[in-house]
Amino acid sequence: MSIRGVLARNLKKARAAKGWSQEELAHRAGIDRTYVSSLERCRYSATIDVVDQVAKALGLSAADLLKAG
Repeated sequence: MSIRGVLARNLKKARAAKGWSQEELAHRAGIDRTYVSSLERCRYSATIDVVDQVAKALGLSAADLLKAG
């Protein structure tokens, strides 16, 4: 699986575990909801800064979102 696929899977799983919509996560991370959707569908490659923002919003580390397995 590509690193974008790993991020997409982990992001969606972590967001769902919090019971958050894409809009809620986007608001908390300071990014657009359509960007969250695109990340979860592997349409965009996230910068490391965005990965960090999203991870912090979820209470995780960037490494947590990038771990395969």
